[in-house]
Amino acid sequence: MEKTKVYSRDVVLVMAASFFFMFSTMFVTPLMNGYARSLGAGPTLAGVIVGIMSIAAMFLRPVAGNLTDRFSKYGLSFIGGILILVGVLGYVITPNSQLLLVFRLINGTGYVLDTVCMTTWLAYLVPREHVGEAMGFYGLMNALAMAIGPAISINIYQKVGFRVAMLFSAVAALLMVIMIQFVGQKGQPISTAHHKQTFKIIQWDALPVAILITLFALPYFATQADIVTYVAQRRLDVAVGAYFLIYAVILLVLRIALKNLFDTVKFGWWLLASTAAMVFYLIMLAMMHNNWQMALGAAGMAVGYGIIYSVLQSTALLLAPLNEQGLASSTFYLGLDIAMSLGPIMGGVIDSALPVRWYYPVMMLLVPIIIVVYLLYHRSLNEAIHNH
Repeated sequence: MEKTKVYSRDVVLVMAASFFFMFSTMFVTPLMNGYARSLGAGPTLAGVIVGIMSIAAMFLRPVAGNLTDRFSKYGLSFIGGILILVGVLGYVITPNSQLLLVFRLINGTGYVLDTVCMTTWLAYLVPREHVGEAMGFYGLMNALAMAIGPAISINIYQKVGFRVAMLFSAVAALLMVIMIQFVGQKGQPISTAHHKQTFKIIQWDALPVAILITLFALPYFATQADIVTYVAQRRLDVAVGAYFLIYAVILLVLRIALKNLFDTVKFGWWLLASTAAMVFYLIMLAMMHNNWQMALGAAGMAVGYGIIYSVLQSTALLLAPLNEQGLASSTFYLGLDIAMSLGPIMGGVIDSALPVRWYYPVMMLLVPIIIVVYLLYHRSLNEAIHNH
C-alpha cells in the first residue's frame, strides 16, 4: 500500500467529510433546547433531549471502537452519516418532543460512529510518522465546525424558524455521505492472524491519554457552560461573546504554525507547555477585569487545551497496536465525553459552594493530578512518537 503523500486526495476528502458531519451536529446543538420546548417539552425533558447525546456517547464509544477495528472504515462512516441524516430529517418532521428524543438518539449514534471511525480512517490513510500532523489538521476541521456551526444556526433560525434552519444541518450530513464515496482507500481492517479479536471497553495502552484529556478538558467545558454567568456574577465589563472566537482564531494560527512539530517534539515538552498555559489562563480568568485579560485567557486556553487535544489524540493512536486503532480512538473520546459531562457539573458545584472569585483558582487542583499521571506513564508517552 503506497502512502507517501500526507495530503493525498483521500486524506483531503476525509478531512472535508469530517468537517461536514461535525458542522451538521454542532449546527443543531444550540437550537435543541428551544426547539424541544416549542414542541411542548418541559424544562426537564428539554434538558434530557439536549444531554442524551453525551450520555449515549459514553456507552456507544467502546462499541464504535470495536466495530472500527473489525469492519471497513468507509462502511461504518457511511452508516454513521446516514444515521445523522435520518436523525436531522427526523427533527424537521417530528410532531412532538417524545419523537424528538428518539431522533436525537439516532443522530447521536451516527455522530459517535463517525467521530471514532473517521479519526481512525485518517490515521490509516497517512504515513505513521505523520499521524500527529494529520490529527492537528483534523482537530482544526472539528474546531472550525464547532465555531462556525452554532454561530450560523443561531442567525439562520431567527430568520426562518427551527425546522427550515435544520435543513442546513441535513444538507451538511448529505455532503459528508457523498464525499466519502470518492475516497479510494476504504480503510479495511488490519487482519492479524495471531490476534484473536475480543470485545474490549478500552485500549489499555491509550488509558493514560484518556485520563489526561479528561483533566485538561474539564476547565474548558466548565468555561464553555459558565463563562457568561461568571462574567455576569462578577459584573465585568468584557465582550464575553468574543471569548471562544478569539480562542478559535489563535488555535487556527497555532495549529498551522506548529504542524511540522507534532511528529517530532517529544510528548513531555507538549505536556509541559500546555500545563503552564493552563495555569496561565486560569490565573487570567480569575483576575480578569478587561478585554485584554480575557483575550490572554483565550490565548492561554488555545495552548492549554486546543494544542494538547491534538497531541493526545495522535498519541493515543501511536501507543496502540495497528489492529486496535479504532479502540484507541474511542478510548480517547471516552475521556473527552467524561469531561464534557462532568465539566459543567464541576463548575456548578464550585459556583454553589464557594464565592465566585474562587471559580478558576479551585481548578488549579487539576494541575498536580496531571503531573502525577504524566510521571506514572511518562516513559510510554514519550516513546510513542518514536514507535512508528
